[in-house]
This record gives sequence, C-alpha cells and structure tokens, in this order.
Amino acid sequence: MGCYPTNVKIMMTLDETDRRILTHLQRDASMAFDGLGQAVNLSRNACWRRIKALEAAGVISKRVAVLDPQSVGLGLMVFIMIRTNAHAPDWLEQFRNATRTIPEVLGVYRMSGDLDYLIRARVADMGDYDRLYQRLIHRVPLSDVSASFVMEEIKDTTELPL
Repeated sequence: MGCYPTNVKIMMTLDETDRRILTHLQRDASMAFDGLGQAVNLSRNACWRRIKALEAAGVISKRVAVLDPQSVGLGLMVFIMIRTNAHAPDWLEQFRNATRTIPEVLGVYRMSGDLDYLIRARVADMGDYDRLYQRLIHRVPLSDVSASFVMEEIKDTTELPL
C-alpha cells in the first residue's frame, strides 16, 4: 500500500460481512466493536480489522454525528437552482471556492440538462436565506438563480443501500 499516492483510493471488493458491518455503521457509527461484532458474527478484533481496512480503502470516508436541524436553529432547507453563461475553468474555481466556504451550503452538484448547478442549503428562515443569497452573488457572478423551499421532508437519509 505504501507505493500508492495518498490521493488514490484502493479498490476493494466488499463481501457480505463487510456489507453488514457498513449497514450497521451507517445506522450507528458509535456502535461498540463488541456489539457490532456480535451483530455480524465476528470477534471484536476481526471486526476492528475489517473496519480499519474499509477506512484505508476509502470505503468509510468519515464518521459523523447527524444533528437534528430544528434543534440547532436551521429548520429551513432550500434547493438553489443555478444557470450560468460562464463555463470557463476560472469561473468554476471561483464558484467552487465560494460555495465551499459558505457553511450553510451542505451540497453543491453540477447537473446535466437545463440546470447547471444545484445547491442544497440549511438556513434558519427566509431572512437567513436572503443573507446566504447575497453572499453568494457577491462572490461569484450568476446569470439565473431560483430557489425552492422544502415544506416537508418525507425522506432524508445518509444511509446507502447495500
């Protein structure tokens, strides 16, 4: 493994036990190795070794706590749809830098079709969204920006189907 550059992920074939471990960790990353091992029929040490291998291969990229947005004052989710006439590499770098440094921005996606970019953000309220919008348009020129506000979250998960 030492001969690979650090930015290259090593491809790993997942077996059924790896998939069960990952399913459990996606639901509760704080699960103790003893309990996780018991759930997937492995010893604590074998479970630990598999998790370390999954981390080394980049399958597990990080472990986080998922917060309730309402509890931290960020009850409004907004999808910001952007169309632009600028497609030069320097504009894209400016856009990337702007969106990566705005904490309310949770996800930014370059899209196919009529829409160029989609931003997913969390804000407290409409006034907070306006402040986010103002920061964004001051940092990067945009030709068309529209927003849709989530009225009800029917399903929102980080769990990948394995």
